[in-house]
Amino acid sequence: MPSSVMPTPRQDGGTPAAVSVVGLRKSYGDKTVLDGIDLRIPAGSVFALLGPNGAGKTTTVQILSTLITADGGQAQVAGHDLAAAPQAVRAAIGVTGQFSAVDGLITGEENMLLMADLHHLSKREGRRVAAELLERFDLAEAAKKPASTYSGGMKRRLDIAMTLVGNPRIIFLDEPTTGLDPRSRHTMWQIIRELVADSVTVFLTTQYLEEADQLADRIALLNNGRIAAEGTAEELKRLIPGGHVRLRFADPDTYQRAASALREVTRDDEALALQIPSDGSQRELRTLLDRLDSAGIEADELTVHTPDLDDVFLALTGTDQPKETVR
Repeated sequence: MPSSVMPTPRQDGGTPAAVSVVGLRKSYGDKTVLDGIDLRIPAGSVFALLGPNGAGKTTTVQILSTLITADGGQAQVAGHDLAAAPQAVRAAIGVTGQFSAVDGLITGEENMLLMADLHHLSKREGRRVAAELLERFDLAEAAKKPASTYSGGMKRRLDIAMTLVGNPRIIFLDEPTTGLDPRSRHTMWQIIRELVADSVTVFLTTQYLEEADQLADRIALLNNGRIAAEGTAEELKRLIPGGHVRLRFADPDTYQRAASALREVTRDDEALALQIPSDGSQRELRTLLDRLDSAGIEADELTVHTPDLDDVFLALTGTDQPKETVR
């Protein structure tokens, strides 16, 4: 892999930022956990922070949700300065950590009402909000049962429902689907999509690359306390070499003509297939198709192969040396 990675396109500066971070730093003793990270997360989007264990994902969430203080840098959350107005930040956010905040000794409904009390809602308003959220998260039938009897997926849904009692506009979800079965994970994905449809901003940390690929508008890879790369899923996949277009032909003569007409091809004479290096972009595909049209050649099958997020993750976090920050 090359010694440095290509820069990804910048985000649209015209969209209001729900979270803005410049030079965020955090150390514990001689261990640097965050080494000057920069982030800008547009309002009403899903942002995913990926990284290996110990990369600093949870520390980032804890700082931005005012649970711990940074050693350096500046951050604004929901338009409020993190250091100067932590109370205003707390009023605008919700946080669901890796470990559920659900109290298993009381019922799901009682958990919800407890959160309503913490948000200083009246009893009538608290019961209304609790009932609506329990219904929304398909927990109404289990509302009177002790939360200790809930499945892992039900506890996670209750945890997020509790987070929504205060009607936050920014939600931090720190590895929300860890330990869930595939069905429960897909249910959680749908909940996240519905939150964003309601103009909520979601800051998601996850170790499931498919999760980030499915949900996130933008993704940042955190490694050794630095942002190794940032962009959309498709932009990140193009950073890694190995993408190609595969053309397959039914007619041997057409195959031979295509092999002669195209440059830098890898031939598969048995399958009558050609492989052409490509980043999968529309521009490169158009150039390839124009060359085929000019030569009067039509492929019977065209497939585009690009690296997936697993490839990106391994390439950019598979070394102890920090990568060049991509902005």
